[in-house]
Amino acid sequence: MRIALTGEALIDFTASEAGTLAFLGHEGGSPLNTAVACARLGQPTGFLTQLSTDLFGERLMGFLQRNGVDTSFILRSSAPSTLAFVERTPQTNRYAFYTRGSADATWAPEPLPQLPAECRFLHFGSISLLQDPAATRIADLVAANRGQRVIAFDPNVRPSLIADLPAYRARVAGWFAMADLVKLSDEDAELLAPGQPVDALAARILEAGARAVIVTRGGEGATLWRGGQPPLAVAAPRVQVVDTIGAGDTFTAGLSVSLLAHGVEQPAQLAGLSDETWREVMAFAATAAALNCTREGADPPTLAAVHAALAEAQNTAVAARS
Repeated sequence: MRIALTGEALIDFTASEAGTLAFLGHEGGSPLNTAVACARLGQPTGFLTQLSTDLFGERLMGFLQRNGVDTSFILRSSAPSTLAFVERTPQTNRYAFYTRGSADATWAPEPLPQLPAECRFLHFGSISLLQDPAATRIADLVAANRGQRVIAFDPNVRPSLIADLPAYRARVAGWFAMADLVKLSDEDAELLAPGQPVDALAARILEAGARAVIVTRGGEGATLWRGGQPPLAVAAPRVQVVDTIGAGDTFTAGLSVSLLAHGVEQPAQLAGLSDETWREVMAFAATAAALNCTREGADPPTLAAVHAALAEAQNTAVAARS
């Protein structure tokens, strides 16, 4: 296991047509999507959560195993699975979550799991941080691994689940301080720091202790901030978008997979990467996310598909210059 992820695993029921109550179920949840993406992109990946023994939990366990994710750290419970209902709109996706008392929300391992020495990245974030006991134990797990491996945090803010946004923003500041690599969307940034420039939020996250902050902007690409250096932006590949579900999760996976491929195994190494290396890392992540968007639901690409798309883009660019 080179990458470990912790957090929710759920069933996304997506509306077959806007304005209707006809839904189709998909395995999902931001950390689960990222875990599957990491595994499809070729890195040994493990998932730490608690799954229900109900019919949805069985589907989730089978899905992870079929995608090559290490499930040996997953606990089982008779509590129900988390369910999410998603209505797609032309601008974004609307969510309704059913999480209270669910198996993943009540994850409370005692003692904390010990990650293997070869594990170099630990991801946390999303709605798993909104309910105890899981939120507290996830924070405990992250704290126990700080400094030993790269800690990646994606808040994946879901305002429909947050009763007190000011209190949530204060808690997020604490999670930022635990992370080495922070990835958030422009929508996350607006919810966390309404009316403020993204540069200012990125600067605060870096001051809290993160070594790199990346903000994605959908089809407009992504921007990286590091301490003492100007922002670095990359464009998003142009694709025919079918669905945006799972795009951000796939981008997050692409970052860790590509950073590992560039030899990053310790938090301090993030600060020493060149602009060219960061461009390659972000282009890899953006390409993986774009390919995910060409299919319905969260359906991350394989490593071969991303390499093929990057090669095609490079050949196109060379041809255009000649």
